[in-house]
Amino acid sequence: MGPADSGTPAARRTLLRGIVVPSWVALLGVTLPFALGFEIPDGLGWVQYVPFAASLVLFGLPHGAADHLVPGRLSGRGVGARSVAGVVALYLLLGGAYLALWTVSPLLSFTLFILFTLFHWGQGDLYSSKALIGVGGPPVAAGILVRGGLPMLVPLLAFPAVYAGVGESLVGLFGGSYPDPLPGGVSLALRLCGGLAMLALALLYLRGVYRRTSSLPRLAAEAGEISLLAAYFSVVPPILAVGIYFCLWHSPRHIARLMLLDPASVRSLENGGLAPALRRFARDAAPLTLAALVLLAVLYLYVPSGPGGASGLLAGYLVLISTLTLPHVVLVTWMDLRQGVWGAKDA
Repeated sequence: MGPADSGTPAARRTLLRGIVVPSWVALLGVTLPFALGFEIPDGLGWVQYVPFAASLVLFGLPHGAADHLVPGRLSGRGVGARSVAGVVALYLLLGGAYLALWTVSPLLSFTLFILFTLFHWGQGDLYSSKALIGVGGPPVAAGILVRGGLPMLVPLLAFPAVYAGVGESLVGLFGGSYPDPLPGGVSLALRLCGGLAMLALALLYLRGVYRRTSSLPRLAAEAGEISLLAAYFSVVPPILAVGIYFCLWHSPRHIARLMLLDPASVRSLENGGLAPALRRFARDAAPLTLAALVLLAVLYLYVPSGPGGASGLLAGYLVLISTLTLPHVVLVTWMDLRQGVWGAKDA
């Protein structure tokens, strides 16, 4: 099974028009004012946390809440108790172990969270490039590094102080300390070198895309997305940028992937019906989204230093996200292997 075998061309076109293209418009619409010098006014700093608050119920947190249905639907045998129990066990085991690691080594846990997220967001875009946009056979390793590095590393290079502040908030919940990853004396040099390294890797990746597809339109689509993301994360304040990206870019694309595993949703999408497919996903994801919200409340009581203020609440939410990310990454990696996302064949 390959990415293009999920759903039908008509269903994928509906997702391209209804999910991928709007994500381009949304990020471009946010990028332009900040590129022209707009700044969030004093006293309105709370606005940058709004996307994360919305992600509790809008795409973000729910996008992994239908994972328990994936093995049954992907296998074609239907959802059964055994497959659901396997996914639940995966989440309990890996999520519980990772939460325990936060209490033992919060700095290591934060570092792993960044690496897991970089890999996962990269693999998510790799699937989207192949199955939804139609960029066949992009180089896998470079693709994951470029696509995951844009949201996770460009903010570090562009806004190192804010990045460090988020790290301090998360690590501080468990009594840890967060060292500045870009010391002041060499930060500019490291930022320039990091930016050049990202540019070189992106060019190498795009060269590989063209060599495998020999298609200028597909190359232009991939280069356009990469350029948009690079500009977006370079100028938009990182908390706002990552929150919007999580809600309007990464999560909807994963939801689109899950829709293509559901025959009823595929039938709706074939007829241009995105709304019915979204309602079906919302129904499927609602129980475990509610469970995750309960877990968030429990986590608030669990952490040694209770989060306070907007930044503290965000830190607590991100710790929850981190415990859910590890098993989610394992499951999505299994999906990638089963669907041939990492293969070189055109989608």
